[in-house]
Amino acid sequence: MQTKPWIKQLGTGVVILLLVCLPCFIFRDILGYRVVALLLLMTVSIMAMTFEILPILILAALSALVWNFFFIPPLFTFHISSPEDILLFTMYFVIAMVNVVFMRRIRKMEQKNQEQAEKERTLTLYATFFNSLSHELRTPIATIIGSAETLQQLKEKLAPQEQTDLLQQIESAGLQLHLQVNNILNVSRVESGLLAPKMEWCDINDIIHGTLQHHFPDQNRIHFSSNEQLPLCQTDAGLWDQILLNVLKNALLYTPGNVYIKVATTENTLEISITDEGPGVPDAQLETLFEKFYRLPHTQTGGTGLGLSIVKGCIEALEGSVEAKNRTDRSGLQLLMQVPVAINYLNQLKNE
Repeated sequence: MQTKPWIKQLGTGVVILLLVCLPCFIFRDILGYRVVALLLLMTVSIMAMTFEILPILILAALSALVWNFFFIPPLFTFHISSPEDILLFTMYFVIAMVNVVFMRRIRKMEQKNQEQAEKERTLTLYATFFNSLSHELRTPIATIIGSAETLQQLKEKLAPQEQTDLLQQIESAGLQLHLQVNNILNVSRVESGLLAPKMEWCDINDIIHGTLQHHFPDQNRIHFSSNEQLPLCQTDAGLWDQILLNVLKNALLYTPGNVYIKVATTENTLEISITDEGPGVPDAQLETLFEKFYRLPHTQTGGTGLGLSIVKGCIEALEGSVEAKNRTDRSGLQLLMQVPVAINYLNQLKNE
């Protein structure tokens, strides 16, 4: 049976009160019971910043009783002989309770402000996303419609090469639309928890070559050399295709230089590193790269800010991790993806 959070807080608070009261009791003749009252009030106030209302009210009442029993003369009794001490004890009790209520209200106000700020930030992100998405969808749709109309109206007048060029434009725009719609669907799968990997034995070299041939057939900025020592890995080839597609698209869009892919295994971990020759990213913004709809300030238009959030979701579905860091040898960004896998060296025996 799981212990309720407020009971745990109450137990923790009792321990804290004991740790404060013990040295105060030892040095009670030096401190005086009035100073002890201030120390106990401060302790209760600090706990009120994080504890729930019920345990902190109990702790406030308990601190008053402890102060009375161990520090207000006569000691070791709840009797208070001096009218001044009775008034002081009453004020302590009232101040402790009022302080708890005020701290609770302050916490609620802070939480409300945080929720409002998060809501405004989310609305801003969604507005940015939909503005970007409308642009990203409008361009390929306009290309498809324009090229199709041209083929229909001027088919007899167009040279074969011109018809081929228009068909290629339609195909390219269709692939772009497919990517955007697929990203939106993948975000929904990630957030709903329906992204279940389909594990199978895969040659990672083949997966990477397949992604490059299918999505980047004419791209000469991407460099990858097969690692012939790589074993078979049990993983989801489809998820890796989506991961590689989004990382490489992002790298090609925002960096002018080359992009390098390296793959290796260490024990039962698959490591894929994708490095670019771009300007890098400010260290303070490295963590936010993987947030949904996030785009670096002052970057060129293009993209919806979904790519790297999808990458993180896919990697986490594979129970792995992804880290972005600036290169130390030169300018550029490195994405290091590490995923636990079962490995098999049968492919190496076959090659031998």
